[in-house]
Order: sequence, then structure tokens, then C-alpha cells
Amino acid sequence: MQGVSLPSPVLDVGSGDGHFASVTFERPLDVGVDPAMAPTLEAKGRGAYRMLLLADGARLPLATGSFASAVSNSVLEHVDHLAEVLAEIARVLEPGAPFAFTVPNPGYRSQLSLPAALRKMGLGGIARAYEDWFMRMSRTKNLYDESGWRRLLESAGFELERSQRYFSPGALRVLEWGHYFGAPCLLPRWLFGRWILAPTRWNLWLTERLVRRYYLELPDDTGTYTFYLACRR
Repeated sequence: MQGVSLPSPVLDVGSGDGHFASVTFERPLDVGVDPAMAPTLEAKGRGAYRMLLLADGARLPLATGSFASAVSNSVLEHVDHLAEVLAEIARVLEPGAPFAFTVPNPGYRSQLSLPAALRKMGLGGIARAYEDWFMRMSRTKNLYDESGWRRLLESAGFELERSQRYFSPGALRVLEWGHYFGAPCLLPRWLFGRWILAPTRWNLWLTERLVRRYYLELPDDTGTYTFYLACRR
């Protein structure tokens, strides 16, 4: 994402709590849009956007052709009315504007560790039930491969310029188990609004040791997520 040229003004669709934008981009993005109040207030405190809007992605309160580029990080897999959201993004972009986004691909479901173990034990039904639950738990509604996204983008008025898979099956399994090992962090989040009470090196050394190899890994065709760069026609 950092390697994409993003002319201003830049729109972030699904800005969330602003963490991604705050650590990824060297300058504040022009506008962040998200439908949820609590994360938007958190994003305001991070200073990663010049303006934040509460809005549904299918009904953006923005003028046609008013943005020169757009980004979206791991958001479109969660949205309802995906075709309408893509059409709205296309509407507010000027012709030729780049749209860079990331989403999980079908490997996000097929490469989970627990279903693989269950199938080896002949428990295919339980494996499918776990996959269904994991999709609901992670609020994942849209899982398409490259050809599926190409069709969706073209229908909305984009041309797909390139795609790159990343986030290996091993990294996905770390993420999968991270949901369970990270569950105790829910308590300080509810009580104090912070996931980690002591964000220090000594407190996080084991986590850093375990995940750094996945953070540093190169993109690979076996990846369970995909980066897309499209261009508004």
C-alpha cells in the first residue's frame, strides 16, 4: 500500500479506528469514512485524517468526482451490498483515479488450521461448521478470487491493473489462534478503552518473537489475502 501513488484528495473507505492509516501513511489522509461512531472517535484521536465522516459506504455524502484516489484496508469483505459500495466509490472518484484495497481471498477459509485437523480425523461436518462460525465471528461475508473481483470492479466502473497475494497460510493460522490467545485483552478494552495496558517491549517480547517472521515474509501466490490496484474508468 505504501508503494502506491495516492494523489490528493484521498478517500479511505472503512477508516475504522485509524490505526492502519496512522502507521502506514506519512501524511494524514484527506477523508476517512466509517459507519460506526466509537472507532471513528478513536480515529479522531490518532490524527490520521483531515476529516472523518460517519456514513454508509453505499451512500457516501460526497460530491461526484471529488477525489483523486481511494484506499480501503480489509474492509470490503465485511460489507453488505458490495456492488453498491463499489459503485459509490467509483462515483466519487475522478476518471483515472487509483483505488487500492486489500481483502481476504478464499484461502482465508480453506487454510484454517482447526478444520484441517478435524478433516484428518474424519470430522468433515464439524470442520465445515467451524469454518462457518469463523466467518461469522470475523464478520466475513465476501470471499472472492481475482476473477471474481475483476468482474465486480468492471461492473462498478473500474479497470483492474494488478493484484498480489500475501499473508501466507502460516500467517493466517497465527491470526486464527490469535483470536483465542488475545481474548484476555477484551477486558482492558472494555474497562479502559485499551487493548494492551502495558505496550512495552518487555511485555510484548514473546508476541513479537512469535509473529515477526510473518510480519517480514514476502508476498506469495499461496497468500490468503490479496492486494488490488484498480483504476476508475
